[in-house]
Amino acid sequence: MSKFPIVAVCCALLTLTGAGAHAAKPRAAAVRSSGASGLPAAVAGAIAASGLPAKSFGLYAQEVVGDRTAFALNEEQPYTMASTTKIVTSLAALDLLGPYYRWHTSAFALGTLADGKLVGDLLIVGGGNAQLTSADLAKWFKRMHAQGLREIEGDIVLDRYAFQLEPADHKGTPMQSANEPRHVWPDAMTLDEGQLDVLLQPARGARAAVSLKPALSDVRLDNRVTMAGGCNASPSWQSGRDGRATIVVQGSWGAGCGARSISFVPPPDSGIAARALPAMWAAAGGVLRGKVVSASVVPGVSPIPLGADGEPVPPLSFDRSKPLTELVHDINKVSDNVGARNLMLSLSPGFPTRPATLAGAQKVMGMWLRDQGLKDGDIEVENGSGLSHTERAKPRALVQLLRKAWRADQAQAFFDSLPIAGVDGTMKDRLIGSRAAGQAYLKTGTLNDTRALAGYVHGLSGKMYAVALMVNNADPAAGRPALDAMVAWLAKNG
Repeated sequence: MSKFPIVAVCCALLTLTGAGAHAAKPRAAAVRSSGASGLPAAVAGAIAASGLPAKSFGLYAQEVVGDRTAFALNEEQPYTMASTTKIVTSLAALDLLGPYYRWHTSAFALGTLADGKLVGDLLIVGGGNAQLTSADLAKWFKRMHAQGLREIEGDIVLDRYAFQLEPADHKGTPMQSANEPRHVWPDAMTLDEGQLDVLLQPARGARAAVSLKPALSDVRLDNRVTMAGGCNASPSWQSGRDGRATIVVQGSWGAGCGARSISFVPPPDSGIAARALPAMWAAAGGVLRGKVVSASVVPGVSPIPLGADGEPVPPLSFDRSKPLTELVHDINKVSDNVGARNLMLSLSPGFPTRPATLAGAQKVMGMWLRDQGLKDGDIEVENGSGLSHTERAKPRALVQLLRKAWRADQAQAFFDSLPIAGVDGTMKDRLIGSRAAGQAYLKTGTLNDTRALAGYVHGLSGKMYAVALMVNNADPAAGRPALDAMVAWLAKNG
């Protein structure tokens, strides 16, 4: 889709040249003067209908081109952003990394390669690709096989040097847990976004057929799913003292349940990528004489081998992610926390040549926000996903950032990444049947005490508005209808 609806372009040009301003003034004046406390009556009514105090709402809506404010409430107070934080992460990444930036996963030959045999180890260096799947990895291994690497005499050495994180870096975010894929921690060698799939299907015996995707080495599958109907099963991870692990799958299944996949998240230290590699390498036609081992991370020492000239040697092969424009699209449409956190870390100085640290990424983000004309305290970003309650913004500041983004070089890619009301992403089922359907491009945000919307709303007048609408309250769900009502009103009256 185009960045600007055609009517919005026309009206923006009219506003810039002064034409059409006379027609817009009566509408703007009505917006400013109607309703209690200077709010439009519909907006004030939506707040009242929510039953929440006005202080729970932080609101700001302003023309993208021009300076008319449709409505404002507590716009200079900081509010928890939740996943609208991803707007800030996306804009910073597009500006600092560029639209064609990609994550790379690289393979290096630590030995002599001749006649398809590597006498030595194969080093695989994770590059932070949050979207790397087991299917991608299997295809990459097949490409390496086709390029001439068929047998590894040594080990596959898996290196996560690119992200150097401390336990304290996760203190502001929820713990990674089996049933919460949205809470998976960042990893330089993320595979399947840290999730495992348990495949279940009916069988003729007493127990259902159960398997893992991807297949894992040193993991025992304990199948306790009986063929008793109910279509209910749950997996759990149990670590063993010998390094082996057990996945226990309990529940009941029936012939009518059919085949189904259940995803769950193993513990952060489960080493899923390392356990998945042997079977993938074999499936690609390769032979591995050794085993898969994790490299020892030495702070300040790059795992990439050096040539005779002292310079890093080129990789034997590499796999790359989608370009950043597509990554941002995927992150914002479905509110992908893992992708956003990995992207935030990618802002760290010198990454990926230098390992990313959260402190380094935060420093770069702070500098970038100041470069956008914002002051310290206007917008605070901790990990880039919105999972942390310390990620807060003043509604006015977020709108200021959105208005500047409208004119940025990568405005198109950012605009296209936002969920469209009533159409797709996390806004697919919202505002259906209202004037805002198909006319509001908004990132959503949800935490246990927060509901938020931020992005752009195309008014009936043809003007585009930047909006930041936030509710911080112990019962934030009560405020969600109010936020939707505000967007619908702006699409109709803006």
